Amino acid sequence: MNRRAGAHRLSRRTKVATGALGLAIAAGALIVSTAAGNSDSAGAAQASRIICPDVASRLPSIPARAKAEVDRNLAQLATQIAEAEQRLASSQGQGGPNFVQNAILGPLADKRTAAIERIAIAIGRVDAKPQGLGSLAPCAQGSGGGQAPAPTTTTSSAGDTGAAPGVRRIACPDVASRLPSIPARAKAEVDRNLAQLNTQIAEAERRLATSQGQGGPNFVQNAILGPLADKRAAAIDRIAISIGRVDAKPQGLGDLAPCALA
Repeated sequence: MNRRAGAHRLSRRTKVATGALGLAIAAGALIVSTAAGNSDSAGAAQASRIICPDVASRLPSIPARAKAEVDRNLAQLATQIAEAEQRLASSQGQGGPNFVQNAILGPLADKRTAAIERIAIAIGRVDAKPQGLGSLAPCAQGSGGGQAPAPTTTTSSAGDTGAAPGVRRIACPDVASRLPSIPARAKAEVDRNLAQLNTQIAEAERRLATSQGQGGPNFVQNAILGPLADKRAAAIDRIAISIGRVDAKPQGLGDLAPCALA
């Protein structure tokens, strides 16, 4: 009896231990699976940006007679990036390893090349034609990093976007992609102000680059991001007013004015 009882108790302890071990393994597998799932989700979110060189900041002084056409094409560059990012976000998981390059980045580079060439030609009609702008056409898929014209946002407390050491970027919400259909009578003014938004970001980034180490902890917000938000609010309001003159005035665009360090 004692032997059988002892064997029975041993058998029960073995079963309990085996069951506990199985639960532990299952829990571990669940943790690993959840971590992997979170990593994949984070990767998907980070992979939804496109980073392009800023064109506005590389232009020479723009002659008055060329300004309207230059502004129009700068606005077109911003629109092209917004459209490409929408395509990138809606096509995750499609195609093979070269899908993004062949279906999104390649066509985007072609469109940017054409717009940049139109800018150079417009300036060249009344002044020396700028050279070397074509190198600004290619873009890259970002990993949550900032976007040269806008964007397209990202972040560490030091403002490191993976650019060269010491280079800091400013990420702003894209305005062009949030606009309704633009009436023909408002298009010139809307394009002009969209281009102005790009110029404002480029100027703020130059100020950011030349002022490192200045001021206290709130210097960037008070001296750069705050004034930039005010300028953007004014330009965005001009866009809404110009559309409102001939169609329904878009609402809520003012929320797009604030920017942040990328």
